[in-house]
Amino acid sequence: MIDFRYHLVSIVAIFLALTVGIVLGTTMLQDPLLNTLQTETSQLRDQSDELREEKDVADRLSAGADEMAAAYAEDMLTDQLTGTRVVVMEAPGVPEELRDGVVARIEQAGGVVTGRLSFTDKYIDPGQSSFIRELTGQLAEDAEPPRGSAHERAGAELARAVIRSEEELEESSESEEGSEEDGGEEADAGAVLAGFAEAGLLTVQGEPSGKADIGLVLAPAEPFTTATASEPEQDDATPPGNTAFLALANALDAEAGGAVLVGTTTSIEPGGLLAQAREEQAGFTTVDTAGTTTGDVVTTLALAITTEGRSGHYGIGEDADGFLPDPLPQPNEPTRPEDPGDNLQDEDAE
Repeated sequence: MIDFRYHLVSIVAIFLALTVGIVLGTTMLQDPLLNTLQTETSQLRDQSDELREEKDVADRLSAGADEMAAAYAEDMLTDQLTGTRVVVMEAPGVPEELRDGVVARIEQAGGVVTGRLSFTDKYIDPGQSSFIRELTGQLAEDAEPPRGSAHERAGAELARAVIRSEEELEESSESEEGSEEDGGEEADAGAVLAGFAEAGLLTVQGEPSGKADIGLVLAPAEPFTTATASEPEQDDATPPGNTAFLALANALDAEAGGAVLVGTTTSIEPGGLLAQAREEQAGFTTVDTAGTTTGDVVTTLALAITTEGRSGHYGIGEDADGFLPDPLPQPNEPTRPEDPGDNLQDEDAE
């Protein structure tokens, strides 16, 4: 007959066995486990040190490349954009130093920045699409309204407002009468830009109305988010900002026969504006290294090849054609005032 003493002894035996097992297990496994953890920690520390050293080397190489680019920028860029007028389009979130660096190199190459359009967050808000579509139709007035989505229409109208047409170029070079006609068309273009500005969609710096030969679009420092006022961020969705500014770049490309979209290396990260442009095999030119001395020089060379009727994708991204254009663009003939001595020589020849 099994009594209480039997149960008590059994329970004590079970707990004693568990205790002995725990003690033996921890004693036998302690050293191998600690050794394994110490080895893995040491390996991770070594890898971290190696990566840090590699990053330091890469940073020094990058700094050296910037120094070399700055030293030879004058030789590389002289007269590359002489006689070329550039309008700059800034997405929301463009760093001031990036914009100023690119503008400085354009001017060093002999180009003229006619003005800048700085877009607001309102322009890329999907909730404003109907408003943008209606506004674009009103500002088009007698002209046939552009076709497509709201931002495709807006981009086409803005491109038409800032880019000089072939007819305008011919008229402005033929006679003073052509200049007067340009003034009227410039006023219409100014009204379009003013309309978008008054609606809070952009701000205007300088006098870009109908004066540019090519458009330069600056991507934001960080990729646009997919979140909207009514929807949370979605992993697989296309950021509304990408849709808006790719439409703008395509419109500038169609109107001017070439356009350039530039950004920092963050713009080629997943969801980045340049990453999507290259994925869609955009016909306009892209540069993903802007914001550095070297990248700003490459941006200027990219503008120069665009004036030659070429295009490409440049920088360090996997889809880039190369780090910089190949072959390099040919400098434009520098313009100079008429030398009075030329007239004297003509008179002597007569």
